[in-house]
Amino acid sequence: MSRPPSSAANHIKERPRRFYKAAAGAPVEGGFAVQLDGRTAKTPANGKLVVPTESLARLLAEEWEAQVELIDAGAMPATRLAFTAIDRTPSHHEAVARQVAAYAGSDLICYFAEGPPSLLARQLEQWGPWLDWAERELGTPFVRCTGVTHQAQPSESVGRIEVLADELDDFSLSGLAFAAGLLGSAVLALALQRGALTGEDAFALSRLDEAFQVERWGVDEEAAAQVAGRLVEAKMLERWFAALR
Repeated sequence: MSRPPSSAANHIKERPRRFYKAAAGAPVEGGFAVQLDGRTAKTPANGKLVVPTESLARLLAEEWEAQVELIDAGAMPATRLAFTAIDRTPSHHEAVARQVAAYAGSDLICYFAEGPPSLLARQLEQWGPWLDWAERELGTPFVRCTGVTHQAQPSESVGRIEVLADELDDFSLSGLAFAAGLLGSAVLALALQRGALTGEDAFALSRLDEAFQVERWGVDEEAAAQVAGRLVEAKMLERWFAALR
């Protein structure tokens, strides 16, 4: 059963109040904790919010510190991702790796437009080098196609993507899966995870078609707000991966 819609006022009332004075990262056994007034924060499954690196703990602490009167989980993408990495990924590691590989099986940047010529030229110029990068750096050749009809990709390439994903630690894999879903592309997600692309550039590549349409038809304010939110997440992922290297 779907949840009934709520008004903005009711949504605000559902947000918990900020109950701490200060948030900070601190070294603890097993890594670095996000601490609220000196106490380690908890995940939704009652786990400890402990991450592998000081840089990542600092990124999460920044989100907690940025909350004002009410805690807005929607404005804390790194914290939500950390919850996933701690509560879910360890017991579903192989399944998450398969999820990443599924994006490789229908990777966004393999599907080139039938027209107009200016859009196709832009795709060839901007997507082509990343397909070449995937073949060179990942050992994963992909079939390029025209139009939106599904094109099966080489099973060896899809399998290789799954292996690369499965080899990652829980935090890196969680970020990679999030990136693949955000970008619609396992190739762009791996380029971002490896530091070959910035979050902003990866996001721009993922919405090349969308940006082309905006240039032709103008900006829709609601859509623009959604794009801005997704860009924040892409930039967060750049910091997330950098913090784990």
